[in-house]
Amino acid sequence: MQNSDSRTDSGTSAASRTTARHRPTQDGSAPPRAAGPCDDECCDLVTVPARQGLEAVDILRRGAGDTIGPVLHDGSCDTLGFLVPPGTADGWDLPGSACTQTSGRGVRLVPEPDPGPAVPEPPVAGTGWLLPPGGEIDPVTDPAVLRAALGQAARTIEAADNCR
Repeated sequence: MQNSDSRTDSGTSAASRTTARHRPTQDGSAPPRAAGPCDDECCDLVTVPARQGLEAVDILRRGAGDTIGPVLHDGSCDTLGFLVPPGTADGWDLPGSACTQTSGRGVRLVPEPDPGPAVPEPPVAGTGWLLPPGGEIDPVTDPAVLRAALGQAARTIEAADNCR
């Protein structure tokens, strides 16, 4: 997983430039496209700075009825990655984040016939699961719910930083 918050000489985020190429819809992100032939393994990955991602995880876990899917932590890049439905990257445009199409490369969301208690290996070397697939979490996070949580997390962080 690459650092989605790398800064350029002008101080702008590379992620903001790449996600700005997508045409937003009225609610900010296009809904995921219809499921395709790799439904059991496909997903996209939304990456954000770890501080904002951890705040969003807390918001999602406290939310009434809000669900959260697997979350990866990349300590070397200080980012979190949220697994979202395939097609999310086509319309993702939230500044400060990036959404990458994975086409299921290395990610297995549906357990093998006899999975046992083992947690699947993270799909990217050097990462670890903050919230692993399986158990009581959803296979992916709803992109609209994630967008709202990331926005709330950014406002919370800004308010906390302004109080110093």
